[in-house]
Amino acid sequence: MMDWNKLLSTKRYGQDMLEPITDSRSPFHKDQDRIVFSSAFRRLQDKTQVHSMAENDYVRTRLTHSMEVASVGRSLGANAGQMIIDRHMRNTDFSAAEFGHIVSAACLAHDIGNPPFGHFGEETIRHWFKTGPLARRELAPLTETEQQDFLKFEGNAQGFRILTRLQNWRNDGGLRLTYATLGTFMKYPRASVISNPIEDDKAAKKFGIMQSETDFFREIASEIGLLRRDHEDYWCRHPLTYLVEAADDICYLVVDIEDGFKLGRLEFAETEALMLEILGSPPNRYGELEDKSEKISYLRAKCIGHLIGEISTIFADNEAAILDGKYKGDLLQHSKSASVFSQIEELCRTSIFSHPERVEAELRGSEILTAMLDAFYTANLEWEDKFKTGSDPAPRSSVLMNLFPQAQNERKERYDWLLDITDFVSGMTDSFAVRQFKDLKGIS
Repeated sequence: MMDWNKLLSTKRYGQDMLEPITDSRSPFHKDQDRIVFSSAFRRLQDKTQVHSMAENDYVRTRLTHSMEVASVGRSLGANAGQMIIDRHMRNTDFSAAEFGHIVSAACLAHDIGNPPFGHFGEETIRHWFKTGPLARRELAPLTETEQQDFLKFEGNAQGFRILTRLQNWRNDGGLRLTYATLGTFMKYPRASVISNPIEDDKAAKKFGIMQSETDFFREIASEIGLLRRDHEDYWCRHPLTYLVEAADDICYLVVDIEDGFKLGRLEFAETEALMLEILGSPPNRYGELEDKSEKISYLRAKCIGHLIGEISTIFADNEAAILDGKYKGDLLQHSKSASVFSQIEELCRTSIFSHPERVEAELRGSEILTAMLDAFYTANLEWEDKFKTGSDPAPRSSVLMNLFPQAQNERKERYDWLLDITDFVSGMTDSFAVRQFKDLKGIS
């Protein structure tokens, strides 16, 4: 069984002493601040959430989505924290607010590793590795785990890499967040090479740790006491991660249909009906509103508040199974509104995700990412040949390598310079990716 006293570790990388809990500004509150002030977090303001490059400035970006998820997560965490203190931690310095800070910090960072153009960007990067370097057998020098890091490229794993290595890269440990927050951030605590995860384990449907950060996560998992599954690099989730996932799902489900309505892709009647079904009945004073947009915004707020309360109860009911590592699902599946969520997901697939404007944006994103990956890969491969044989790279490759100065100055292994490429591309905003593409193509 996992122990809350270990799970809430305030240890930071390179720090031997645990940071004390103080009333004014706890270590977990500092984690939130470090994330908010990071450049990787700011770049989320220009990264696709659902609606790519929307002209309507109302629509959420990755930044506003992350902030909303953090707000929901803070409430979920504080509710859970009070329950946990009452059950297990009455004689400690922890308050319910500390749990809220941990979940909120992890929520702020939950999409920090996503590449430009949303989840379609992830799919494009995976496809490029499969049909390019893998098909040409140019990934052969890599170990199986290293290959899978790219063939299954995952924004969650890239996010952990950003938090622990790429931000503040001159100092080991990245942002040096507490191990409690890093553990809570890890939605998929397994390596990419795990081919047969436990059936129905939602925490293993993707991977969250690249080979380059595996040793660091092993240290974190040991410190906070995560339970191992049936493989050295496959763990149970930190219990608070279930609240991060729930906060994200709540915002996706409720906010996606609100955005869809605001953009004119969903009708008022169908949007209202779904939200009222979540609530069970119209809220007080709802009849006083006349403007349809205000009505949907009001219902969205009420739905989120309703689900926060329901999920808090579900978490409390399943806490013992989660601590024992026996829980494998997600919290929303126990909601009374689970059937409504399925309806919302289907409506989003048919009316939002397949909308012509979204399709056109994804086609643009595919062309942009593929062109950049082709160019950067060719340049680095030719530079690798220069170190090996002394052959001169093409002039274009020599110019492009200015974007990778470390690889110019020292010979890097193929796995490392491939990471350089995915670090660079996935860190781009949508707008920067477009500008980079134009530069590659000589478009003024």
